[in-house]
Amino acid sequence: MKQTILLDGNSLSRQQLVAVARHGYGVRLDPDQLTRVRRTADFLAEKVSCGEPTYGVTTGFGSNADKLLGAYRLRDELPGGNPHKPEGTLLEELQHNLITTHAVCVGKPFSAEVVRALLVIRINTLMRGHSGIRVETLEALTELLNREVIPVVPEKGSVGASGDLAPLSHLAIVLLGGGEAFYQGERLPGAEALQRAGLKPIRLSFKEGLALNNGTAQMLATAVLALDTLEYLLNVADLAASMTLDAFAGRSGALRPEVHALRPHPGQVQTADHVRDLLAGSTLVDIPYHLVPRFRPWSAEAWSKPEDQALSFDIGWDWVPANQRHGREAFYSRFLPFKGGKKHQPQDAYCLRCMPQVHGAVRDAWAQACRIIDIELNAVTDNPLIFPDNTDAKHIEEQVISAGHFHGMPLALAMSYVKAAIPVLASISERRLNKLVDPATNDGLPAFLTGNEDGTDSGFMIVQYTAAALVNDLATRAHPASVYSVPTSANAEDHVSMGANEARHVLEMTEDLSHVLALELYTAAQALDYRQEMLNAARRLAAQGDWQALASKVSNAPREDHVHYAQFAQEVQQLTAALAEVGEFHAGETVRKAYETLRKHIRFMHRDRAMDGDVRTVCELVQQRAFAGA
Repeated sequence: MKQTILLDGNSLSRQQLVAVARHGYGVRLDPDQLTRVRRTADFLAEKVSCGEPTYGVTTGFGSNADKLLGAYRLRDELPGGNPHKPEGTLLEELQHNLITTHAVCVGKPFSAEVVRALLVIRINTLMRGHSGIRVETLEALTELLNREVIPVVPEKGSVGASGDLAPLSHLAIVLLGGGEAFYQGERLPGAEALQRAGLKPIRLSFKEGLALNNGTAQMLATAVLALDTLEYLLNVADLAASMTLDAFAGRSGALRPEVHALRPHPGQVQTADHVRDLLAGSTLVDIPYHLVPRFRPWSAEAWSKPEDQALSFDIGWDWVPANQRHGREAFYSRFLPFKGGKKHQPQDAYCLRCMPQVHGAVRDAWAQACRIIDIELNAVTDNPLIFPDNTDAKHIEEQVISAGHFHGMPLALAMSYVKAAIPVLASISERRLNKLVDPATNDGLPAFLTGNEDGTDSGFMIVQYTAAALVNDLATRAHPASVYSVPTSANAEDHVSMGANEARHVLEMTEDLSHVLALELYTAAQALDYRQEMLNAARRLAAQGDWQALASKVSNAPREDHVHYAQFAQEVQQLTAALAEVGEFHAGETVRKAYETLRKHIRFMHRDRAMDGDVRTVCELVQQRAFAGA
């Protein structure tokens, strides 16, 4: 039996909305709250019967608000009668026409998950009992959702005030037997979709057209789904950055809690905590400089042991003679005088060291948007608002109040903030990826993460190109839509939010962000393999107990008759002992789990091969949330 959530207009959460939109949950309506819905609809019907003028009920909409509806259609006075007389009253025709004429969006249809989210939001806000909708209409909308009739809602056409009129009209028109809907995977005329699902079209009553299409549901639905995706991608970004830091054998000082206590932005503190947890158990982070060899191209003479001859690299260090250590004696009293892969500096590049500050700032943008969205999920956003409990009102305007809750600017500005943050997260990810493949910055890893001893391999060179293209595309789409209002409805609606475009852009941008992070994971796994194998090859060589075998990997060594040879031999023996004492080098426990997940699908690239399948696979793994457990 399908799991359901209870809608009462007051307690819908983002998690519940995602459960319905993305995981197939159904909904049920709170019986106590339906009593309030019924009371408001009865109140409105009573006021109409008394002849009270009410916006959107007995008047036109928008710039037609000054037009009061008459008792009959003027065209009924034509000789021979009205040739186009519709069914029902003028009041019913007003609501019907509002939906049918406003369903004019263009573009490809929204996904089923967005439309399901739209339906949940609309049902929940109408459950507040301030919109005048009848219980039976609300129940019909609920059946549409629960029976998997998915209205075709094209993506483009809302200006975000008066709400999302056009897309919500596409949603509602199916209830009337119009428009189109998907049912059981087939795109059908709305009437046929209803019939196949065992449903019947409805006729709208007082204000029900406005109740159904006047509100912020599209921008809210896309915003919630975008924020749900971004929450996951923030964790993926931390994971990718942690794998990259392990692959660099980087430094953890910039993650320490006492550091972030001095600048306690919530997202920054959370990110630092998260990355420390991801790296827990790593034997790569904070490794002494002198233990880390740098890559050298493979040669047939590089290794003597059969298990090492299969390696695709050689390793090496440079020895620093005593006469070149002046002024650095303190450093060389702590570290052996061998330059390998790690630079002798106390800090990493910004893309590694400033992860908490950058990822954390994006987390804070996400959290601010969530605060706005959580309020909006249980808000009433149509117009006018009906207050039947204002029993001491002297005029109907004190019980049926025209306001502006349909204006999407709170959501639009919140999503503008997120929209600007997404390219930032993608950009720092691409910078880490670039640092991994660039031999000038990758701390002793091979250029483009391939052995390339014959000069024929490109390795991961072009992976960075794709990431760069995606980052540029995200950056050019980050301009806020909310700063550019285009007045509508003959200037009756003279300032609009464009929040529907804003939230839709953010939802679309999360896909490219996921691709950039996937490319970093793909590249970091390759780099991690090299780093671990190079270090462990050095450890195995040292474990043989032959310091001269290790000495053969050291450049700048003096001849045996040189005055510095005895010192060199002593120091190589110290390096041999230090390497022999350590255990196997490996990444943090959680990083290893993510690495193993990736390696189940994509093998290490020893030599150039077609990479399109790898890229497609890693992007799918991220989008399918294969790394959620990590």
